[in-house]
Amino acid sequence: MEKIAYVLVAASCGYLIVACWWTRSFFRNQDWQTQRSHGFAPPVSILKPVCGLDAGAYDNFASFLRQDYPEYEVLFAVSDPDDPAVAVIDRLRRDVPEARVSLVVGVRQTFANPKVSSLAALTARAAFDVLVISDSDMRVGPDYLRRVVAPLARPEVGLVTCAYRGVAPATLTAKLEALHMGVTFLPEVIVARRFLDMQFALGATLALRRSDLAQIGGWQAVGDYLAEDSQLASRIAQTGKKVVLSDYLVDAYLGHTTWQEQWHREVRWARTNRVVRPKEYTGIILTFTVPLAVLLLPLDPLGLWSWLVVGGALVVRWTTAWLIAEATHNRSLCRYFAWLPLRDFLSALTWCAGAGGRHVVWRGQRYRLLADGRMKPRAG
Repeated sequence: MEKIAYVLVAASCGYLIVACWWTRSFFRNQDWQTQRSHGFAPPVSILKPVCGLDAGAYDNFASFLRQDYPEYEVLFAVSDPDDPAVAVIDRLRRDVPEARVSLVVGVRQTFANPKVSSLAALTARAAFDVLVISDSDMRVGPDYLRRVVAPLARPEVGLVTCAYRGVAPATLTAKLEALHMGVTFLPEVIVARRFLDMQFALGATLALRRSDLAQIGGWQAVGDYLAEDSQLASRIAQTGKKVVLSDYLVDAYLGHTTWQEQWHREVRWARTNRVVRPKEYTGIILTFTVPLAVLLLPLDPLGLWSWLVVGGALVVRWTTAWLIAEATHNRSLCRYFAWLPLRDFLSALTWCAGAGGRHVVWRGQRYRLLADGRMKPRAG
């Protein structure tokens, strides 16, 4: 048992070093995708499904209205006419009158996934062929559209997606979430890009042509799946087109996050990942370097080796985390590195919770996750 634990810790340290190397390599030459597609700037429809108000909602939305891009429109959708986001969007339309903004209110829930119902309604209203979809809690810079649309200049590219980093955490819970996003989840995405041939996508950004969406059967094809973004990527890849991970990092504005919100969100992600990619889910255990090292202590509590391994695991974890934060221009994250061991134990706990169960909570609503990744509203 002790030998197995040592092997797992060694493999986990190896994973951290390789993931760090690949992450730094990926972000070392930013703008390469844009440079290869200089001058490509087709009209774009930005689709924003909204439900309630996330932290910094006004500035999040406004960042999409202030793009350095020739021609684009921004379309928002809400299901409830009394949604507080309606007032924020109306204020934006007054504050930025030059922006082309539309709001669809009272979206009918045609699919089990309410986000996809909103996307279907927005796509029907969109004026342009290129669609860019982004979650409501994301914030971007003025060069965002140019960067994410650029890979679509190549006809063999069918979908562009972006990773994200957590910014402006105002509570300990939010700081822990920022650590997870920045130095755990982000390198996982880069590693998955290498091994899974980019047959997945992230809701932070989805950029695609309307014609490619139609080729896979439209939103109807993914409307009942919880992970509609990865379903979209998988189906587009099956048509022979490429899914590209952009080198643009979107900011997830965290603000105040409660323990319950974080727990529900991370368990939802974990259970979705387990259903969608069960083999890869088992491999996530290699990302828990510090928890794995601590497991050695009960096996040999007085042994010098076990304590040295724990210390070495901490050094490798903190060093690789710093190198990733530096490469992704997220050095402010280093202020929270004292909490990184706690974050890793919480990630291990979330992984354990995700290994079983099929019930998830999303935006206050309860759903049952089916074996094929589809979702059903849960009564009660």
